[in-house]
Amino acid sequence: MSDDTVRLVTVGRIFRRRWRLLAVLAVVGALVGYGTSLLIPPKYTTSASVLLPGAWEERELLTQTEIATSSAVVDRAAAKLDWSGVSGRELRERVSAKAGDGNIVKISGTADTPERAQRLSDEVAKQFVAFVARIAGDSTAAGPEALRKQVEQTNRRITELANATDPGQTVESVQARTQLEQLRTSLEEAMTKLAEADPAAAKASLVVMGPAVRPTGEAPPTRTQLTVAGAVLFFLLAVIGHLAAARASRRLRTEPEIAAALGSALLGTVDVPGERSADRPEDRGPRALIRRLLGVDTRWDIPTPRRSGDEASRRIRYRRVCARLRERLPAPRRLLVVVPDGDEIARRAAGQLVTEAGSDPLLRVVEVSVSQPLVPDRVRENGALVVLSAGSWTAAELTGIAEACTDGKHQVVGFVVAGTVVAGTVQARPTPSAGRTPDDATLAFAVRGPAPGGS
Repeated sequence: MSDDTVRLVTVGRIFRRRWRLLAVLAVVGALVGYGTSLLIPPKYTTSASVLLPGAWEERELLTQTEIATSSAVVDRAAAKLDWSGVSGRELRERVSAKAGDGNIVKISGTADTPERAQRLSDEVAKQFVAFVARIAGDSTAAGPEALRKQVEQTNRRITELANATDPGQTVESVQARTQLEQLRTSLEEAMTKLAEADPAAAKASLVVMGPAVRPTGEAPPTRTQLTVAGAVLFFLLAVIGHLAAARASRRLRTEPEIAAALGSALLGTVDVPGERSADRPEDRGPRALIRRLLGVDTRWDIPTPRRSGDEASRRIRYRRVCARLRERLPAPRRLLVVVPDGDEIARRAAGQLVTEAGSDPLLRVVEVSVSQPLVPDRVRENGALVVLSAGSWTAAELTGIAEACTDGKHQVVGFVVAGTVVAGTVQARPTPSAGRTPDDATLAFAVRGPAPGGS
């Protein structure tokens, strides 16, 4: 199975076992997003289009967009609008310009009401056109007028020379005609410059293509977008948090890992009927009720336990474990069943295993603290059997239990699921019809007397 498949299975398991928690967190995220939208005032945006006649290069269009959002233009618009408490600097943050196709500059304005957004866009566009026209007028006002005067002076000089020119072939007449040709050349150059000045003047004549449209909806992010974004964000954070916690967790979940930590072999897997959390004294109270409602009272990061069927099928699993113990141990068969303290599933499985085993083998259950493991010294036992639930203990904790067994002169003969009985919770199914039990269904109870040595 590829890593991608494993990750998809893990995410699917989170959805199945934590869907109530994910739903609650999504609702909380939606409420947070909605509350955030109440703190952020609504914004409205609209645009006014300005046409730039003539041929423009791309860099020239970019220059015009910079001019449209410059302080020289926006400050004039702010002075015309005269909004109380709104300065030109603040308006510059609300105005943007973008060059589009067809030499069109779109000037966008954002305000807290549709009317103000429309007025802002229109006023900035108007001041932009006026500012560009003013610049073009200042730079070209003296140029064409001077050229026209030069043309007039040249024409008068040509006329004077023509009248004074001797039609003969004297030196003076030749010089006069030469000067006349030079003046004509100057006239042509002046006319050429005048013609070149015309396109620039045409470029300066920008046109506002109508008033801006009054916006009918809020500018993003809207209240709905913030609400949805909050729900999605909290949902994703919850899933990522589950995955990160599972990746950082060092608890052993698979049978080979548990077997390696205990240094013993797997004898089998057993099931205990699932009981309602409300039936356990430690799972009562407001906090336990909340955990139960959110579905966080059960582990999600362990594989789905196999169903063993009805009561008779579950008992067969226990009997198979007892049969393997008989095959491994010489008579008389006495075993110390070690259960990690706090492992409720393993404690119940160990109790059921004692019941099914009867007196062969004779089992004695002890609960051992994982923080300071201490196992009673060996008296007449043939070894120790570890019973635990998967995904609850780390390798260091299980190794500590195995070392405690060795210190007490107990050899770990195995575990149900790799050196220890790994018990998984399943839903109890109805037993066969009353009055009918399978063969060998008689329960045998082990009598636990005082522990040898007073323990």
